[in-house]
Formats: sequence, C-alpha cells, structure tokens
Amino acid sequence: MNQKRWKAQWHLHPGVRSGSELSLGERAADRMRNAMGSWPFVFSFFGVMIAWAVTNTYFLQHVLRHKAFDPYPYILLNLFLSMMAGVQAAALLIAAKRSDAISSEVALHTSQNTDEIKTLIADSTLLLQQVKANTDLLDELHAHVTAMSEKLGVDGGKFAPK
Repeated sequence: MNQKRWKAQWHLHPGVRSGSELSLGERAADRMRNAMGSWPFVFSFFGVMIAWAVTNTYFLQHVLRHKAFDPYPYILLNLFLSMMAGVQAAALLIAAKRSDAISSEVALHTSQNTDEIKTLIADSTLLLQQVKANTDLLDELHAHVTAMSEKLGVDGGKFAPK
C-alpha cells in the first residue's frame, strides 16, 4: 500500500493553512497529534514500560543483587504515568481542537466553492437562455427571409420579382 495514501494530507488541501501560515502552537499541535496518534508511539510506550519492569525487577534484583530503584508496586512508575496522563489529556484536547480547526477550514472552503459553483451555474443558465432566445430570433428571421424569397422568387441566386 502506498504510504501517502493512508497518511493524513490536510496540508495539501487548498482550503487549509499550512507551513508558515500556521502559528507555533498550531505546528506543535500537528506534530504532537501525528506523533502521539501513531503505532510507533504505542509500541515505544509499551517498550519503555517493559524495559522499566525488566530493569527494575529482574535485572537489578536478580542479576546484580541490587536494590530496585522503584520498589514494588512501582510507585515511581505510577507517579510518572499519572503525570503523563494529565499532560496527555491536555495534549489530546489540543490535538482535537486543531483537528476541529482543520475541519472548519475545509468546510468553509467547500462552502465558498459551492457558492461560486452555484453562481457559475446561474450565469451559465442565463447565457444558455439568451442563446436560446437568440436562436429563436434567428429562426424567426430565417422564416421571414425564406417567406420573402419565396414571394419574390429566386433567379440565379438573385432576387427577381414575380
């Protein structure tokens, strides 16, 4: 599967601001959303948790016969996870707010394009009605000229009275 196909490509949409048009906070929210909402983040998080448990419990206590730096039931780890949960809740709200802003920009762009398309369709309809009116006038003119030429008679391409 093509990697670009499944990645979010909001920055390519013509109605969404990107790059230097974004504030520092918006760019940070985009980076945070892209990093935290990814499989590598999830797997690295689990990797850190497993490494913490293995290092603290098995390696330090059983291999080096050293006291664990975070004794059972992992009080320090619990503190770090609680702090991370508090920060992550705020991060998720920031990312959701940024996603809402992107969706609003896309909706506004779509609405503006829809209004422009409606105007173009109305103009096109008006032009078609004018062309039809001109065609009707041309048909009427052609009928009059044909009737006149039949009355006058045509001789060698020239009008000649009957």
